[in-house]
Amino acid sequence: MRKFFLLILLSVLALLSAADLHAQIFRDITKVGTTAGQFLKIGPGARALAMGGAYVGVSDDIYGVYYNPAGVAISKGNGQAAFNHVQWLAEVNYDFAAASLNVESLGTLFLTITSLSVSEEKVRTFDFPEGNGQFWDAGSVSFGVGFARSLTDRFSIGFHAKYIQESIWSTSARGFALDVGTYYVTPFNDLVIGASVSNFGSKMQLDGRDIQINYDPNGDPVTGPNNVPAKFEMDQYDLPLTFRIGFSMDVLKTRYIRVKAAMDATHPNDNVEYANFGAEVIYDELFFVRGGYKSLFLTDSEQSFTFGAGLLYEVAPGLNLNVNYAYGDFGRLKNIQYFDVGIVF
Repeated sequence: MRKFFLLILLSVLALLSAADLHAQIFRDITKVGTTAGQFLKIGPGARALAMGGAYVGVSDDIYGVYYNPAGVAISKGNGQAAFNHVQWLAEVNYDFAAASLNVESLGTLFLTITSLSVSEEKVRTFDFPEGNGQFWDAGSVSFGVGFARSLTDRFSIGFHAKYIQESIWSTSARGFALDVGTYYVTPFNDLVIGASVSNFGSKMQLDGRDIQINYDPNGDPVTGPNNVPAKFEMDQYDLPLTFRIGFSMDVLKTRYIRVKAAMDATHPNDNVEYANFGAEVIYDELFFVRGGYKSLFLTDSEQSFTFGAGLLYEVAPGLNLNVNYAYGDFGRLKNIQYFDVGIVF
């Protein structure tokens, strides 16, 4: 019971701190919509979503590469691989894949691929409202490589370097980013304290054929230079830099039942602070039921309750199959449903 009351106390303190920060920092005008690479803010993994996104202090599987890369150093087995497909809001497709390998005496190496895509649409103009025969699409992709290592039996660090590209029709922007995380298992009832900084990197600026124009400096087609090759000047935008700190702890542990509770506090560079809360009930380390609340204190957020379940099945000695499902309520935007499959070997 002491564990349970300790986590409640930590949660209350975090709530008070987040509320105080919200009161001090919130303005009528925020920086919403001022960063590029918005797809980087979509968290992968059905387990993480089902726990309300409170995953920085958990991150003990392959999906820790997104929330806290340091946690991957304590993941089970010799390696993991997972794939997550989601039909995101407005019929946008979101995919995430990652694989890790534990190398003895070195650490854990991992690779990631993240993709967001919009299906082709007709190019409609005033003269051709039903389409002019052309099609446009949009998409974002990120390729990452990372490393995590346990420096002691209780403390680990992790790094995740990413190449990022966003495109719409024939125009694209590119950038690079780095995620850094720490993971500490305290001596007090194995309370985990995790922290991470995500998307620290370059600015992004669109460039391509679609912004090129022919310009007439004096506006007279008869005199002066005409049809001078030029292009619109595009602004540069920061990536969605995010700082997270999280806690997790097993508040109940019996022979067959284990209950894990977690909470995160998040500070983004393009919005106000918010908190995530989640819990996971594990039966015999085989079946999992999860629930949480996402984006508490986030202004005008449509996100709220989440829940889900999972199954860990031993296919063969040393090879486990992990299947997870999650549901997230997005209010007026309806809902999203995550389904992912992974292996631990």
